[in-house]
Parts: sequence; structure tokens; C-alpha cells
Amino acid sequence: MTFGNQSFMRYIILFVLGVLVLSGCRSQRDIARSGDVFERGEASWYGPGFHGNATANGERYDQEAMTAAHRTLPFDTVVRVRNLNNNEHVDVRINDRGPYARGRVIDLSRAAARQIDMINSGVAPVEITILSSVTPVSRAATAREEFTVQVASYNTRREAEAAARNIRGARVHEARVDGRSVYRVYVGSFSNRRDAERRMHRLRRDGVRGFVKQVQN
Repeated sequence: MTFGNQSFMRYIILFVLGVLVLSGCRSQRDIARSGDVFERGEASWYGPGFHGNATANGERYDQEAMTAAHRTLPFDTVVRVRNLNNNEHVDVRINDRGPYARGRVIDLSRAAARQIDMINSGVAPVEITILSSVTPVSRAATAREEFTVQVASYNTRREAEAAARNIRGARVHEARVDGRSVYRVYVGSFSNRRDAERRMHRLRRDGVRGFVKQVQN
């Protein structure tokens, strides 16, 4: 090998190592860790009209529990919500999806809203800090919502795949429910609920029943 070739090879190796280092740095920055400020925006709260209803993760909503709804954060993530008007804060666990009003980033339980003194105002500017999460919180993954249409759910993959073959564009997704595997049949992937609802209505016209589901649920 000539000197020129050796220099070229060293350049390639250094370039590849540099790319790997930069990719690793970007990956590390993408993960929101305990103590990181995750988001700022407007908080609201929900109470009596929803008390006892099922939340998105299957629990019953308790307006006196320290919980909250967020559009994309993984269920069971614990966050600190600080009211920027008065500096009061409360720690809540994410167990529901929402809010869907423009500009709002989190929907607190009544008890949590009371603790940061925003019951009367209804809304308040807040800062959300990650405290803990059972799964890594990727900023990129939680920056967007994704919706699909669920048309069936089975206990075995074979049944799910047989059903999916009869529906154009369908796919099978494995999920864990109460410690066991279930196999759901999904159709489509959409960045907003409205487009997913349009697809759901087209499926119903073709005789396929289903409902819109947020993928993060």
C-alpha cells in the first residue's frame, strides 16, 4: 500500500469514527433524562365530568389522584409541573391522553391543579420537568402524535394475520395487556386524528368496523 493510500484509509477511518461520535451525541441529546425540562406551555385541568371514566391507559380517572393527561409522553412517566405564575409545583403521573385544545400541553387532575393554585383560573403557563419514566423519553418520538385505525384484536398472531390479509393496507402489531400478548390489526398511519377518522369511515362503508387509536396509547 502506498503512502497516499494509507493516508486516505486513515481519513476514512477518522471520518467514520467522527460520524459515530456525532450520532451518539445526538442520540444522547434526544433522550430526556430525570431533571431535564421537557416542555413549556399552557396547562388546564379536568374534573367532575370525567371522574370515574376510563383513561387512555385503562385506569379509572380519579380527580383526587395526582395524575395528568399528555398527548405523547409514555404512560407512567412522572413529571413535575411548575406554575410559572406563582412558582408552585406538583408531581404527577401520566395516565391519560390530551389536552387537545390548541396551545395546551398538559391536562391536570383536579387535585393536582389545586396544589398549584390554578383551579379558579382554569389554565396557567407551566414548565414540565421529567422526573422518571419506565421507558426512555425520546424528544423526537414525543414531538409528534401518530394515529391509526384499529379494526380487530386477537389472542394469537395467526388469527390476526389471517384477518389482516383480507384488509388492504392492514398490519399486525403485538401489544402487552395485563402481562399477556395480544395481536391488534391496524390500518394506516396518520399525523392527525381527522385523517384517521376519514379512513375509518371509508372502512366502515366497506363493512369493516374499527375505531381511531393514538399509537402512543
